[in-house]
Amino acid sequence: MPKHYRPPGKKKEGTAATFITRTKAVRNLQVTLPHFRKLCILKGVFPREPKKKIHGSEKTYYHVKDINFLMHEPLRGKLWDIKAYKKKIKKARGKKNKDMVERLLDRQPTYKLDRLVLERYPTFVDALRDLDDCLTMVHLFATLPAMESEHIQVDRIHNCRRLSHEWQAYISRTHSLRRTFISVKGIYYQAEVEGQKITWLTPHALQQVVTDDVDFNVMLTFLEFYETLLGFVNFKLYHSINVKYPPILDPRLEALADELYALCRYIATGSRTLSGNSQSGISSESEQTGNKKMNSESEESEVRLAQLQHQLPANERGALMNMMEDVNGADEEDQDTKECKSLFKDFKFFLSREVPRESLLFIIPAFGGLVSWEGDGAPFKETDEDVTHQIVDRPSLGRKFLSREYVQPQWIFDCINARIILPTEQYLLGRVPPPHLSPFVDNEAEGYVPEYAETIKRLQAAARRQVLPFPGLDPMDFSDPGSLLAEGIIDRAEANEAAEQRQKLLKLEQQYHDELKMELQGVTFSAVASKGNSQIPPAEDVEVEEGASMALLDQVAEDELNLSKVSMSRRQRGLMEAIQIGKERKRNKIELLKKRRKNSEANRKG
Repeated sequence: MPKHYRPPGKKKEGTAATFITRTKAVRNLQVTLPHFRKLCILKGVFPREPKKKIHGSEKTYYHVKDINFLMHEPLRGKLWDIKAYKKKIKKARGKKNKDMVERLLDRQPTYKLDRLVLERYPTFVDALRDLDDCLTMVHLFATLPAMESEHIQVDRIHNCRRLSHEWQAYISRTHSLRRTFISVKGIYYQAEVEGQKITWLTPHALQQVVTDDVDFNVMLTFLEFYETLLGFVNFKLYHSINVKYPPILDPRLEALADELYALCRYIATGSRTLSGNSQSGISSESEQTGNKKMNSESEESEVRLAQLQHQLPANERGALMNMMEDVNGADEEDQDTKECKSLFKDFKFFLSREVPRESLLFIIPAFGGLVSWEGDGAPFKETDEDVTHQIVDRPSLGRKFLSREYVQPQWIFDCINARIILPTEQYLLGRVPPPHLSPFVDNEAEGYVPEYAETIKRLQAAARRQVLPFPGLDPMDFSDPGSLLAEGIIDRAEANEAAEQRQKLLKLEQQYHDELKMELQGVTFSAVASKGNSQIPPAEDVEVEEGASMALLDQVAEDELNLSKVSMSRRQRGLMEAIQIGKERKRNKIELLKKRRKNSEANRKG
């Protein structure tokens, strides 16, 4: 009898009844493999990894409940209709019936994904939590070139660009941006919307090269769902700040490819208009019925006003960078929003043509600054005397204004991450800027704090009027390393380093007390030098004491580790060894970074 013999008529049990292979799933759904992939992507069905792969480890498995879920999907019938309709078009082309082909192309069946978005995201917070990949994909296709061979249409690229600019305009106007970082892949952004942290990546403003090893059919299916999702999210966010959606842009700015600036102006004007309408709407019913004609005329004037925004004064602060106010009264802002809103509030920036304009137009207004650029449609020109900073990215500049500072674009990003205005000496024109530190890395958890991070920490403490310990010291340096090691707060290497640091501090403290005592006794420095520093204990005794304490700490740590290993099982001992190996690798990496830092400092001094 076979090992897995199942009598006829008996139901399947276990893994065989729970999971199904992809081949059987496609056969049961009666669709093609590309349509099956499309259904799974749009419905959010993904492969599973069963504990026991009965039909082979090389096959892909799905949950039976997920396949039954797809069995009753109305979109499956739409895909059948589209497939049959394409056969009609192919048949008409074979018969060379051009009129029939044109009629069939004009009446192709379509489908909408609104119901799927509501089905996958019952609440708005659920949609915000899953918005990271959506924003990254939309921003990626907004920069790609149109390619007929890969089915990347021009309309889809324009739609992605419109959705991305609408999202950036909302984040900029509500001051929701928190972090940003420039990397080789692109520019990372992190915003906080309704308590949810959203991180996305945007490509650099360069010509994108499309490779052949990417399946654009799968990516376009994801993009099809993400476009619908982001449209719903933008609609909800714009209505939460009392702005009409979709926005009506200034045609002149739209023709100049300044959609983001046009959206910011539209939001500022639309929020003020709607707030005025809501305040006037508290009147009685008789007054409301008497003013119906006036309301319809005001709506027409709003549309006309949105189209003619370029006639407003370009340098008017209220028309350009005002924050949107809620109709029912502005809610209390949190501390992060207040800091972000007032970081660049007293500055006026001008962008040179070589800097990443779209990125800076997005982040500078998000932190309260005024910004302009070189070209048509700009709010103010380069010769404006109120400009405080000009962002340049070239070795030298021919004409300079003495009333402003010329800094590199990295200064903007570093100020945003530090939440303070950093000194501009290291970011001036033609100088090598300091290292660009990532705000997404916890230096304390990594065990190594870069030199420039310590400098920024000092500047932050000075801005907040806080007192920090001496450079290179930690509050745990004044604690007993033996007790910290016994409590498991630090490991043996950190305990040894802390013991050395503590011995040095105790030595310096003893020397300070001795010198203070001699000063009270009236002993001069020359008298101490003539006696040969007889009052200071010899260095050999100090080294002996330090060596004894280090040996004691090593013995304590080794005893603790041996006692813990005795009561462990083999699996737990293996995990302990793996943890020790990981800590050793991390320690070696930190030592390598410290060695490189010392070498760079020595080369700088030399």
